[in-house]
Amino acid sequence: SDVVPEHLALLDAPDIDSVVDANRELAQHLLDAADLWIFVTTAARYADAVPWDFLQMASRRGVGIGLVLNRVPAGAVDEVRAHLASMLRAQGLGQAPLFVLEEQVLDADGRIPVGAVAPLRGWLEGLATDQEERAALVRQSLRGAVDDVAARVEGVAGAVEDQERAADELAEVATRAFDRARDQLRDDVRDGTVMRGEVLARWQDMVGTGELLRELQSRIGRWRDRIAASVTGRPRNVERFQGAVETGIEALVRERVTEANEQVVLRWRATAAGAALLDDVAPGSADDLRRPPADLGERISRLVRDWQGGLLDLLREEGAGKRTTAKVLSYGLNGAALVLMVAVFAQTGGLTGAEVAIAGGSTAVGSTLLEALLGDQAVRRLAERARADLDRRAGELLAGEAARFTSIVDRARPDGDAAADLRARATELRRGLGR
Repeated sequence: SDVVPEHLALLDAPDIDSVVDANRELAQHLLDAADLWIFVTTAARYADAVPWDFLQMASRRGVGIGLVLNRVPAGAVDEVRAHLASMLRAQGLGQAPLFVLEEQVLDADGRIPVGAVAPLRGWLEGLATDQEERAALVRQSLRGAVDDVAARVEGVAGAVEDQERAADELAEVATRAFDRARDQLRDDVRDGTVMRGEVLARWQDMVGTGELLRELQSRIGRWRDRIAASVTGRPRNVERFQGAVETGIEALVRERVTEANEQVVLRWRATAAGAALLDDVAPGSADDLRRPPADLGERISRLVRDWQGGLLDLLREEGAGKRTTAKVLSYGLNGAALVLMVAVFAQTGGLTGAEVAIAGGSTAVGSTLLEALLGDQAVRRLAERARADLDRRAGELLAGEAARFTSIVDRARPDGDAAADLRARATELRRGLGR
C-alpha cells in the first residue's frame, strides 16, 4: 500500500485468543518476529487475561509496544484511560504509547475516519522516517529477545537441577528403605526371632530324643537313622530342623524385602516424579517396581543354602591345623553345623543361659560337646562369623533390590553436566549482548 511508509511493514496477526489452534500458533510466531507490537483491544475486553500474558512477555523481552484502546463509550475516555494506564505501570509498561479511540461513526467505506487514527499513524510514520530511532527499536527488540532466551535457558537449567534433586531424593528413599530392612534383619537374627514356632519345635524334638547327640557323636548312628528313615519314609528330626531353619530364614528375608519394597512404592507414589516412574512400566514386566520380582523366592532359597554350606567351611577352617580336626570330622560336620546355626540365632553367639532358653533346648549337650571340641571362644567366634556371613549375603540381596529402584531413577536422571552447560550457554548469550 502506498500509504505505508518505507521501512515499515504492518502484519495483522490472528487473534491471540482465537478458538483455532493454528491461528494462535501463527500469532505467536508473528509476535516473536516483530520489532514492535501494537495491541488493539476494546473498552470491554482490555482487562482480559490472555492479552496481558503476552504483554508481560513483551515487557520481559523489551519489545516496543503500542496500545490502541478502541470503542470507548463517549464520556468514559478519562476513566478507562486512567485504569488501563495504571495496569500498564503495574506491569512495567508505563512508557508504552496509549492511543484511545471513542466509538466512531464509520465513513462511506465502512472505515474509521482518518482523523481518529491520526495520532497512531503519526507515531508509526515517525518511527519509519527516523532511522536512528528505528535502529534503536530494532536493537532493543533483538537484545530483549536474546536476553529472554538466556533467561529461559536458565529456567530450563533450574528445572534440570530440580530433576536432579528429585532423582537424588527418590534414590535416597529406596536406599534408606533397604538399608533399614538390613538393620531389621540383623536384629531379627540376633534376637532369636528365627528360633520360634516350627524351628523351636524341631529343635526340641531333636534335643529331646537324643538325635542331636547321635548326630554329633557317631557316624554309625547317623547312618542307622538315615536307613531307618528311608524304610519308614519319615524324615529324621535333624532334617526337619534344618528344613525349618531354612524356611524360617527365607520367610524372614522375604518379609523384610517385601516391606521395604512397599515402603519405597508408597513414598514414591506421594511424589509426582516417583509416581511417573512407577507408572512408566507395564504391570508385571521385569521393570515393574510395584512388587518384588518373581524370582525373589528362588534367590533367597539359594542364599540360605549357600550360607549353610558356608557354615561347614567355617568349621573346617576352624579345625584346620589343630589336633581337634580329626575329632571334629569324626563327630560329623553336619551335626556341629546344626549347633552352630542355633548359636547364630542367639544374642551373644553361645548356647548358655538365656540363649538355651531362646533355643528351647532342654539341655546344652550339643553346645557343650561343640565347645569341648573347639573351645568356648571358638564357638562364639564361629557364631559371630557365621552371623556376619549371613548379614553380608542378605545385604547383597537387599542392595540388589534397592538397585531395581535406583537404576530406574538413573535412567531418567538428566546428564550430570546438563544444568551447568545450560547456564554456561546462557552466560555466553548475555556476553554477546555485552552484559
